[in-house]
Amino acid sequence: MAKDIYIGEILSNEEIQKEYFLMKVKLASSFDDPLPGQFVMIRIAGLNDPFLSRPISIYSFSRGKNSCAIELLYRVVGKGTQILAGLIKSSQVEIHGPLGGSFEIPESKEQIIFIAGGIGIAPLSLLAEYLGRNVCLSKESMSFYLGAQTADAIVGLDKLQKLCYHIHVCTDDGSVGCKGLVTEAFQKDMKKFSAGDTMIYTCGPKAMVRSLSKILSGSKFHCQVSLEERMACGTGACVGCAVAVRDKQGNLGYKRVCADGPVFDIRQIVWE
Repeated sequence: MAKDIYIGEILSNEEIQKEYFLMKVKLASSFDDPLPGQFVMIRIAGLNDPFLSRPISIYSFSRGKNSCAIELLYRVVGKGTQILAGLIKSSQVEIHGPLGGSFEIPESKEQIIFIAGGIGIAPLSLLAEYLGRNVCLSKESMSFYLGAQTADAIVGLDKLQKLCYHIHVCTDDGSVGCKGLVTEAFQKDMKKFSAGDTMIYTCGPKAMVRSLSKILSGSKFHCQVSLEERMACGTGACVGCAVAVRDKQGNLGYKRVCADGPVFDIRQIVWE
């Protein structure tokens, strides 16, 4: 089903950490409630340069009486995001979405584990918020492992502390939290969790997710991953974000991250 393109008004667009911005956009009330894991394609309203359309995960969503608002957490990494970072309050943007599939919501899991690297915190924060509000999971049942290169790259911690009781922060240089990789911190704690009663959700750099996939190999933990890939259209038309996967029979194929994902079972992904 095709999604409409909305004209949104920027309510705020602030740098919350060096190179990390949080944008809040007001939208018409007809915008669908996004599901955890979905994203939007965003570009400056009226600008015809197709390269300025960028996929950004939905970080938060709220609905008012006559409108709604989404929050987008993003990092400045190139031309498009640099231009987005320069937009001021009341600027207009085109929002296409919500797009993509969502995380599978567990029906009978006692423990939820989130493992995020860098900007991967965005979709997992929306998911934690959703689970607490709609599935009535307690803060005590949700553990969050958050990793980044340095303290400057840790974002969204204030929100996490309201959602999850157990938060483990790791940085490569040890400037905040434990020194080391976030996947190593989780691996040390694996024995604390029962695979049958636990759901793992992850999002982050490819190297992090690949490492987690190896750690979980041979275990019975169920893990869903939201993949971070460059997207040109966001709807599957260009096939520019295809990733290699294997089906349950072991057959190799390709899936489009934007249209078939961005959420997959981590065991589907072919890393080599």
